[in-house]
Amino acid sequence: MPDKDAGTPRVFLYRHGQTEWSKNGRYTGVTELELTKDGENQVLASGKIIVGSGKLIDPANIAHVYISPRRRAMQTFEIAFDDADQKTLKDADKISVTGRLAEWDYGLYEGMLTKDIRALRKEHGLDAEKPWDIWRDGCENGESAQQVTDRIDNLIQEIRAIQKDNMHGENPSDVLLVAHGHLLRAFTKRWLGYPMEFPLSLMLDPGAVGVLSYQHHNIDEPAMMVGYGFPVQE
Repeated sequence: MPDKDAGTPRVFLYRHGQTEWSKNGRYTGVTELELTKDGENQVLASGKIIVGSGKLIDPANIAHVYISPRRRAMQTFEIAFDDADQKTLKDADKISVTGRLAEWDYGLYEGMLTKDIRALRKEHGLDAEKPWDIWRDGCENGESAQQVTDRIDNLIQEIRAIQKDNMHGENPSDVLLVAHGHLLRAFTKRWLGYPMEFPLSLMLDPGAVGVLSYQHHNIDEPAMMVGYGFPVQE
């Protein structure tokens, strides 16, 4: 990190690797899918570069790892971290599997494409004025934007309790979230204090990692790191 921000705790957002449904754009909430071979390779590639001692996600600097209960998220963690680091984190009680990071419950829209969801909603007499937007409208028989907001906000409160007294690197306080595309983008909006319907367009590829932190070592100034400078390798 830049000198002025050195030691500021970070939150890493690790999206699971590709599945057959993410590959073709189908909404995947509660359905349990394994990573494809390409998905495994995505996580292997990113993990090799950024996970490990002296790397961006250094297990020695992690205060806690939160993982979605879905199998594809668990797989991603198991691929990205070697066995020794997994054991160290587990023995230190630094790993939690939490439903707060489960993907958005899509309800009736599970397994569907956006165009088909919009057609279904039209049949149901919805969206006469505006096309469906999950951030505003939520999902029939699934979660509303407010329900997702509530569980994310609960987790953010927990993370900030871990990090608030360590804003200058007093103790290892990085946090890792291993979860899903919609959920991690929703988390970013809430981290920055925006309502779910705020038009902040975000992208996060399968197997990719985003970084959140704070400005000015201040717990009340959460920020998104749009770019990250890596240290020079000797």
